[in-house]
Amino acid sequence: MTSRLTELVVDCHDPERLAAFWCAVLGFEVIERGEGKVEIGSWTPTVEEVRARQMPPTLVFIHVPEGKAVKNRLHFDVSPIDGSTDDEVVRLLGLGATKADVGQGPGRSWVVMADPEGNEFDVLRTLAPAEPGD
Repeated sequence: MTSRLTELVVDCHDPERLAAFWCAVLGFEVIERGEGKVEIGSWTPTVEEVRARQMPPTLVFIHVPEGKAVKNRLHFDVSPIDGSTDDEVVRLLGLGATKADVGQGPGRSWVVMADPEGNEFDVLRTLAPAEPGD
């Protein structure tokens, strides 16, 4: 007997705003809306597909009344696929992210950022193909 990781849930004040931000970051689409929640993903899950193989989880943003109080115990790592890490950081800042300091210190190969509600995430090395001569 096994289970599948099907959703990652993020508590937040404004599910619509956070879902829109993460759709823009990841190229996801809204899969479902309900009262106080928005689910996004890169695919629309079916029971058959989930039973057949592990698929990428969807993200579910759920409205909660309390605010974020401490550093996240779980966070997302994202890797740019068609530009440099620095270019991606600039793009994410334009979408409403901010740079964050969680004690990572200088000289790291990743950049710690926070989404519009303060949830930390990391921008890792680029996965874009190297330019000829690099």
